[in-house]
Amino acid sequence: MSRVALVTGGTRGIGAAISIALKAAGRTVVAVYAGNDEAAAAFKAEHGIQAYKFDVGDFNAAKDGLDRIVAEAGPIEILVNNAGITRDGTMLRMNRDMWDAVIDTNLGSCFNLCKLTFEGMRAAKFGRVVNIGSINGQAGQYGQVNYAAAKSGIHGFTKALAQEGARFGITVNAIAPGYVDTEMVRAVPGEVLKKIVAKIPVGRLGHAEDIARGVTFLTADDADFITGSTLSINGGQHMY
Repeated sequence: MSRVALVTGGTRGIGAAISIALKAAGRTVVAVYAGNDEAAAAFKAEHGIQAYKFDVGDFNAAKDGLDRIVAEAGPIEILVNNAGITRDGTMLRMNRDMWDAVIDTNLGSCFNLCKLTFEGMRAAKFGRVVNIGSINGQAGQYGQVNYAAAKSGIHGFTKALAQEGARFGITVNAIAPGYVDTEMVRAVPGEVLKKIVAKIPVGRLGHAEDIARGVTFLTADDADFITGSTLSINGGQHMY
């Protein structure tokens, strides 16, 4: 029986590529999404991956959602915390709602999903957790104190939880993508995007599949000696 993998933010962008790659690797994949019903339905129809809608930043909603997933698909053995949002603004313009929304969704969801799956992984003596951080959590970014704080927090969260899981066969790693050719990045003004690409030594934006390959590698059964690591996939833009 194939291992069950849960991918948050798993029906669009990087998350969709991760879901598809894990299915191709023989996993039973379930994708969680927050709001775009049309995109989720199209993704499910095209790829045959079950999608569940709930707010991963809300612990009670996440618990109810996980209960449904486990009842229908089985215990979660592979968890990819990919869900993320932006609410950009300088400190002068940022309000507390913008801060809370990003922290709850991007970082709080990692706690929620790990809290709800960790005990089962520990009992099974197997688990793979991959948390999607960001180059901006490593280097910072103007106008993103909330996003940078949340993503930086993911890297510390990963290292701490890895120490708790190691003796139980649970690995916990992070991936820090650079700028990837997703809908979010394509919304950046053209002249700004050119300046970003000019700073990437390999000379291009990343592809969602670049990140997905990293997740597939870190979640393999035989990747059991890699834990507490952050894999930077950024084309050499930031060497950390």
